[in-house]
Amino acid sequence: MAHPQHDYYHQRKNRPSTSKILAISTLVPFGASLLILAFLTLTVTVIGLAVAAPLLVFFSPVLVPAALVIGFAVAGFLTSGACGITSLSSFAWMANYLRRSRLPEQLQCAKDRAQETLGDLAHRTKEAAESGISKAQEMAHEVGKAQVGNQTSS
Repeated sequence: MAHPQHDYYHQRKNRPSTSKILAISTLVPFGASLLILAFLTLTVTVIGLAVAAPLLVFFSPVLVPAALVIGFAVAGFLTSGACGITSLSSFAWMANYLRRSRLPEQLQCAKDRAQETLGDLAHRTKEAAESGISKAQEMAHEVGKAQVGNQTSS
């Protein structure tokens, strides 16, 4: 049977730490807001290009507005990409952080369980072997008595 201190240690060890909870509660909203910002920026940029393209064709002799529209389009695509890359890299960092920090704990917990199970199995096997030997000796003793009783009655 497991010791109460051993169970408490494993229960406490399997709980997420404060730093993990803080990392998750900080990075998930940050990453989600950056993804939303990237999507909105990309959407506004594409809509702006769709609206500005006919105007560029209609007012083609005017190069300054065309340069401004192209500049805003490029800025929109770059901003969208930067927000998306920042968001994805923060999610990748968080996943890597959580993967690194949990794996050794889980391996140690599995190792402890395996050792405990093997110890219990060895103890039960020893008890079963001793019980079987004592029963075999009792049966041999009873068979010996029965044979002696049969020989005296004959």
